[in-house]
Amino acid sequence: MGTKASVNLILHAHLPYVRHLEYPKFLEEDWLFESLCETYIPLLRMLEKLADEGVCYRLSICFSPTLCTMLTDGPLQERFLGYLSSRIELGEKEVERCRKEDNGCLEMAQRYLDNYLSCQDCYEANGRNILNGFIRLQERGIIELIATAATHCYLPLYKDYESAVKAQIEIGIKSHISFFHSAPKGFWLPECGYYPGLEKILGEYGVRWCQIPAHSIITARNKILSAGYQPVRLYDSAIAGFPRDWSITNLVWSDTTGYPCDPDYREFYRDIGYDLDMDYIRPYIHEPDVRVFTGYKYLAITGSDECKRLYDPAAAAKKVALHADNFLYHLRRKTLSLCAETSTDPVLNLCFDAELFGHRWYEGIDFLRLVLTGGVREERIEFTTPSHILASGSALERAELNECSWGRGGYSDSWLDSQNSWIYRHIHQAIERMEELAERFPAQKSLRCRFLNQAAREVLLAMASDWPYILHDKTSVIYAEKRLRNHLGSFNVVYANMCKNSVHTEWLVRAEKRNAIFPDIDYNLFHPTEKEKTAD
Repeated sequence: MGTKASVNLILHAHLPYVRHLEYPKFLEEDWLFESLCETYIPLLRMLEKLADEGVCYRLSICFSPTLCTMLTDGPLQERFLGYLSSRIELGEKEVERCRKEDNGCLEMAQRYLDNYLSCQDCYEANGRNILNGFIRLQERGIIELIATAATHCYLPLYKDYESAVKAQIEIGIKSHISFFHSAPKGFWLPECGYYPGLEKILGEYGVRWCQIPAHSIITARNKILSAGYQPVRLYDSAIAGFPRDWSITNLVWSDTTGYPCDPDYREFYRDIGYDLDMDYIRPYIHEPDVRVFTGYKYLAITGSDECKRLYDPAAAAKKVALHADNFLYHLRRKTLSLCAETSTDPVLNLCFDAELFGHRWYEGIDFLRLVLTGGVREERIEFTTPSHILASGSALERAELNECSWGRGGYSDSWLDSQNSWIYRHIHQAIERMEELAERFPAQKSLRCRFLNQAAREVLLAMASDWPYILHDKTSVIYAEKRLRNHLGSFNVVYANMCKNSVHTEWLVRAEKRNAIFPDIDYNLFHPTEKEKTAD
């Protein structure tokens, strides 16, 4: 009989590449700045504090190449410091305003101000590059940093274009090595999107493991005895798949019954950027008078918009402690049940978007801290990483999985529906034309090479999963459509010029400055494979 469970906590940090230096301020750049202040920096500070206190924990974290590029971009770093200064100035005004007019909000106003000041200190202490802090944690053996696709492309919808899938994986891994100075063993499948044959491509690039969605086990083509509580070998490859545990993850993840829905927690959508007078808030929003989140939020989730009560940080702290204990209780109970039925120690894999903690769920960082701290005291569970589990050398059960994802419905519904299906005929055509260019103009040098590299760069950026998901979710639809049209239009500029055997130098210089990502990209990656040539 088993004795304890190995728990893999895997966090995935990703944002689409947004960089618009042609504007003094750009609305969608706030996605990065908010996540830095509310998730990435607080997470780093919390993990470092636990490590310094001697708390023995392990977890895995993935930073996407697009996010890493923005985090290390000089102009965006300067803009973030400007964002911090603006929020600190607003915080000082808010503390004064609340002291005079709204004393019930004073504690939270001071807390927000203190957080922005601490973020500023931490940011500068890490040389304006917070990835340095996570590299130190990996060097201490506390976290495992893993790679993902170049632009977080949802790979199953490109399975007929092997060159494009390989380009996404190869550039994703090379970017990881460039940013973190070590080769990754794990690979985060964007949106847990898997299709049969993907494991062969991952194996070509030295990947040892990836995460897979929970239902992939019960919908597999063969019977899997471990039922999702052991890593499996994907077909005949050397790639281990770690099935996501749905029931435990859903305690946090569910948008109807998960812990973050508790009425004692802070409301995400009510912000003084929308609630206070325009004359007061104007210096801290976007022109012309575009109201945005400022980070200063004073209401709890409970009730309708008209009946919400003030957020009580003491009540929320008690609830966080209760939920962390409850989470560990469920882990312990499930472990006891599984150990009674199996002869090996079960493996539970908990996969989350990092931005849920701190950004969407204000109390989420405290929840993680209490769970990791409490896990040390649990005899029945051990927080670890997939690579540590694989190091034992145990034989893995073979699994023949079908195409799947963690999206709504379990397949591709969120990235292929009536709102976004139109984009794929254009992206697929761009990929086919990129393959044509790579075949017609191999091993080019100088300006021609840069021109073709820019074409490849535009194709990869168009393939990002963010754009179809935004169209599906009907959020920033205008921006997503504009980005898609711009990337595909830019690719067509290269294609049209190369068909005339010419290079548009002035356009190329502007395009490289506009999308300063993947500096070492090689357009020859898109050379069609023998498989694709045969299919044609």
